[in-house]
Amino acid sequence: MSDTASGRPSVLFVCVHNAGRSQMAAAFLTHLSGGRVEVRSAGSAPAETVNPAVIEAMAEAGIDLSTEVPKVLTSEAVQASDVVITMGCGDACPVVPGKRYVDWALADPAGQGVDAVRSIRDEIEARIRTLLADLLPSR
Repeated sequence: MSDTASGRPSVLFVCVHNAGRSQMAAAFLTHLSGGRVEVRSAGSAPAETVNPAVIEAMAEAGIDLSTEVPKVLTSEAVQASDVVITMGCGDACPVVPGKRYVDWALADPAGQGVDAVRSIRDEIEARIRTLLADLLPSR
């Protein structure tokens, strides 16, 4: 299970606006994998900017999302990924045979304050740590 060009496993995180959950998940996986996993995130209907409460909550965890921009979901991004993790995008996520799909039922941080976002952030971090152990088992 790896990107043939780099030899690294690749993961795509998808939510509707690519402004909250998928941004946090991608940032945690990038940070915690130390570059050993190729990470993408996208939205089926991307927002203009990343949610300010998400930026604040992630800054508290030592991760800067202030320069991130929501990206549109493309079939190319799905094709290039080994694992596609969806977070509430429903039928908008293209399904490509042979890909591993996982749906994470997480609260949507849209419209929520930083206090509510912290618990979502912490749940995402825990899930990322489990995913990382699965993607990169100890040798």
